[in-house]
Amino acid sequence: MFYKSTRGSKDIKNAAQAVIQGISQDKGLFVPDSFPKLPFRLEEMKGKTYQEIADAVIHSFFTDYTEAEIKHCVNGAYDSKFEASEIVPLVNAGGAYFLELYHGRTAAFKDMALSILPYLMTTAMQKEQVDKKVVILTATSGDTGKAALEGFADVPNTEIIVFYPSEGVSQVQERQMITQEGANTHVFAIRGNFDDAQTGVKKIFNDSQFASELAESGCMLSSANSINIGRLIPQVAYYVYAYAKLMEQETVKAGEEFNVVVPTGNFGNILAAYYAKQMGIPVKKLICASNENKVLTDFLQTGVYDAGREFYLTNSPSMDILISSNLERLLYHLSGNNGEEISALMNGLDNEKKYEVSSSIKEGLKDFWAGFATVAQTNAAIGKMYAENGYLMDTHTAVAYKVYEDYKQETGDDTPAVIASTASAYKFADSVAESIGLVPDGDGFVNVRALHEKTGVKIPAGLKGLEDKEIRHRGVLGKDEMQSAVRKALK
Repeated sequence: MFYKSTRGSKDIKNAAQAVIQGISQDKGLFVPDSFPKLPFRLEEMKGKTYQEIADAVIHSFFTDYTEAEIKHCVNGAYDSKFEASEIVPLVNAGGAYFLELYHGRTAAFKDMALSILPYLMTTAMQKEQVDKKVVILTATSGDTGKAALEGFADVPNTEIIVFYPSEGVSQVQERQMITQEGANTHVFAIRGNFDDAQTGVKKIFNDSQFASELAESGCMLSSANSINIGRLIPQVAYYVYAYAKLMEQETVKAGEEFNVVVPTGNFGNILAAYYAKQMGIPVKKLICASNENKVLTDFLQTGVYDAGREFYLTNSPSMDILISSNLERLLYHLSGNNGEEISALMNGLDNEKKYEVSSSIKEGLKDFWAGFATVAQTNAAIGKMYAENGYLMDTHTAVAYKVYEDYKQETGDDTPAVIASTASAYKFADSVAESIGLVPDGDGFVNVRALHEKTGVKIPAGLKGLEDKEIRHRGVLGKDEMQSAVRKALK
């Protein structure tokens, strides 16, 4: 299988090359030239481990990796570093099934893909005989940064540089990043929001003169954001595995449909569910949940993408995004792989912060349903779920649950639903504590302890003692200083 750019250039790569390069030379994103069929019959999936399903799904897309290479990557990624023995529990609560993707080292779903990306990357470098140092450049709205730092810390022949919005992450998220150990790790706060950080990273990627400068010093850029196909494809396994678990629990029989609900800002996680559907997993409706930065909700309802709007800082910061990178991949597929059409849309976004898709793309969007939740509605959902079911949700998962309740009320659809539960409640302890009736403290770590005393829910190992760790990264930059920061980090 080969990977093409969403913007129509002839920059065609195999999987290993696409993983290393990260983004196409024409600024487009790499997408598979076709969708593979499921590597097994639906009924055969029951009883398979997460590792077995991930192995088969990833190898279906990354066909130039050998079976042994994929197995090495999967087994290295999904091991005892995850606190849940099954890696991803599926928990029934409040009339839905919560796919708990947050049991890795950083207590967020980004661990799932960013535990395997370093293995896929280093294996690709060996396969392609790359003798340059790979510089991983990443913008984060909170969770990607720490998970990428954790995954790439001290990985030979790599450097990782992370930019995050100085005012747009929780106290716990920030402390996780700025205490990160590893001789090859570099973390900088940006005076601005996530879109500023993401735009700055893309600008660096698209600077051919800077790329030549790095090449002369023996370095090349790549990404750990979900713009990298090596981040996206491992996520497809979530939804294949979720369906296997639903069959095991006899919630569905092989071939029966289920709904998928995903809280999303950058569209990667829900795009992975779309890919699973294209492989043959019987997803009925893809339900896209946004917070008050509801650019995706409005787009999926109207076909008009308008990023020229007010930006809100919410208590679900990983979704505080107005420019959703992975949506470009969906538009490419729905356009019939028309790179010229997608390039024109993305130029409209760059120049006017707005575009409208064609009638044929709008038709394809009918697989999706979209809604949003305010901060008040998010908090109410957390409180209600805990009071009625004893189940503790983080703010992002609560957005998804509120939107799912709205979907059921509007449609009357009682098809079983899997909700992507994307973070431990302890990562957003301030909001969660207040939502279940505690008086929040100004110190997020005090709220972590109070939440534990109230609920008895286990504190993730990666968050214990976090407030006592040495702060190692103190850089704060203007958004126009990002390229200079990269230069200094690599000296």
